[in-house]
Amino acid sequence: MGKVFEAEGVFVKYEEKRVKLENGHELVHRSEEPTELWWKLKEAVKGKKVRIVVHEVEE
Repeated sequence: MGKVFEAEGVFVKYEEKRVKLENGHELVHRSEEPTELWWKLKEAVKGKKVRIVVHEVEE
């Protein structure tokens, strides 16, 4: 089993916004946006049988 891809960074940008409605209720808008790292990994593993292990990097 050989190494196909190794990189470090933010995989997906995630954002939450709280919005107050006219009737007083609150709504949470969530958005996710893939980063360049996501696209590179996707291309590297396309069509291959892989095992992916993710480690969180402390900031």
